[in-house]
Amino acid sequence: MTGPGGPQVTLKLATSLDGRIALANGRSRWITGEAARTAVHQLRSEQDVVLTGVGTVLADDPQLTVRLPDFKGSQPGRVILDTRLRTPETARLFDAGGPLLFLCGADVPAHSRAAIEARGAAVEIINRYDGPHVSLKAALQRIRELEGERILIEAGARVAASAIKLDLVDRIEWFRAPVFLGGDGWPVLAALGLERLDEAPIFKRIGISECGADLHETYTRKRV
Repeated sequence: MTGPGGPQVTLKLATSLDGRIALANGRSRWITGEAARTAVHQLRSEQDVVLTGVGTVLADDPQLTVRLPDFKGSQPGRVILDTRLRTPETARLFDAGGPLLFLCGADVPAHSRAAIEARGAAVEIINRYDGPHVSLKAALQRIRELEGERILIEAGARVAASAIKLDLVDRIEWFRAPVFLGGDGWPVLAALGLERLDEAPIFKRIGISECGADLHETYTRKRV
């Protein structure tokens, strides 16, 4: 849990009305419209760090930068959770943007680390794991040590679910497109492993507005 003085973690979600982030074949560009995408760039401009997982890098090849016509501020740092350093050297992450940091596991091949560092990115080892993946909680702690207090998570279902399950999310910015993708689409969250309804994390909606054809909802975590 992020307490007083801890990093403020925002989870950005962009889904269909039925909470799907991609079709069954993995196609997801673009579910939400141009106005929502512009709002996401504005959201990034207000952060110290944007964090994602290697699954999103491999699926979407994102830049995770602020691309607003009149933006003159500093680009947020970008942190990639990549346990085995599977990010290709051709990824668009390397082409532009703020500082780029990869957090990986201890057993990555030396040549993989050298290839990432040759593209100008930093690589650090995380020795704590959540199953086969580097620990998200440890990653957020490392970001805080690097003075990243405002952290935006833009990631796939596994990282998003881990952030919710570990009670690391303070705020959700949710963009919903007026489309249905169906039960064979990819869900916004992976399994949380809940067995009782009273175990479910609760969020309070504090804002709702139209964003082009889409709906933009803002939630904050309700904690006892």
